Amino acid sequence: MNETIQLPPLRERFFRRERRAVPAARRFTQETLAGWGLAAADRSDDVLLCVSELATNALVHGVPPGRRFRVFLRYDGAVLRMEVHDSGGGEPRIPEQADEGGRGLLLVAALADKWGVDERDPGKVVWCEFATAPPGGVTS
Repeated sequence: MNETIQLPPLRERFFRRERRAVPAARRFTQETLAGWGLAAADRSDDVLLCVSELATNALVHGVPPGRRFRVFLRYDGAVLRMEVHDSGGGEPRIPEQADEGGRGLLLVAALADKWGVDERDPGKVVWCEFATAPPGGVTS
């Protein structure tokens, strides 16, 4: 018997190092959530704010000129994972004293269920996860 393995939905897109990349990453995420039936989910605004913050951080701190960053989304029916991959150095962390420019990760930490930073070569992956209700709000 030949069983088909069902992989979780996965979407990814690359964005150039330019100002319009952040709204484009947000639109991409919004369209993906809609395609997965999560656009009206109670956490969709949190997800969109987090992608804006992580994309902005990638542009400002992580993407050298001429390079791109990648937004990666995966939904397994219970958890939505968002990753922003860039090729810059350094390790993002929440500052002791958040000034006008240091609040992005504070927001991500407050809104997401989990977040973290992983190494990649070159660069890093900043990720966050959100527990979600199934599309249509049906729970078991």
